[in-house]
Amino acid sequence: MTARLYDLSSSWTFSNSQQEVWDVIADPNMAWPDWWPGCTLAKPLERTPVTGPTDSDVLLATTATLNFKASLGYTLSVSYHPTVVDSPREVVFDAGGDLAGNGRVILSTNNDGQTQMDIEWRVRPTSRWMTFLSPIARPAFTYAHAALMRQGETGLRNYLARQSNSK
Repeated sequence: MTARLYDLSSSWTFSNSQQEVWDVIADPNMAWPDWWPGCTLAKPLERTPVTGPTDSDVLLATTATLNFKASLGYTLSVSYHPTVVDSPREVVFDAGGDLAGNGRVILSTNNDGQTQMDIEWRVRPTSRWMTFLSPIARPAFTYAHAALMRQGETGLRNYLARQSNSK
């Protein structure tokens, strides 16, 4: 049985500049566990030889595997491998592990001068239990994703505020 495709999107807004937000979310050292509650590194970063000197080059050469603890009690292990980096505006990535597919994060400045971060996911669960339960548990999985994303948004907002206050 093939799992159903999940099209998931989130939109976060920050008072910080686009560059400040980019510097945190596109950190080649993947410090997401520093600001995202329930997120931990599942294993050390994997890095192929870097072809250029910029952070974008390092990011393209990096695969990060992170664990996310969902509000429903399960943990997902997801790998992220950037395939397109347009600093400080967009990163496109392939996802693997418990969710297979792709995603995209776009940063822009809205009319209020705030940074808007739009996150798009097109993934399928790969674990047998999620694939089996997907037809009936889809609303629960979608709810858990939304709750996890709200935690990430709050964590990033607080992290950016602490960074701004320390300058």
